[in-house]
Amino acid sequence: MLKQNEGTADRAIRILVGLGVLSLVFVGPQTAWGYLGLIPLITGLVGNCPAYMPFGISTCSRPKAQ
Repeated sequence: MLKQNEGTADRAIRILVGLGVLSLVFVGPQTAWGYLGLIPLITGLVGNCPAYMPFGISTCSRPKAQ
């Protein structure tokens, strides 16, 4: 299983943006480009962004060292 590299706010924004873009398939211009909304939606639901991995980016909160 892939390690999560998205924090709560990052995931929420991705889900909302994904749903918004995906809605373009059904309302508005009704274009197939709306299916691109599946990318942020899925990465937000899974909690892992493959584009973050090569750069070592993580928006997850990390526990403080004691």
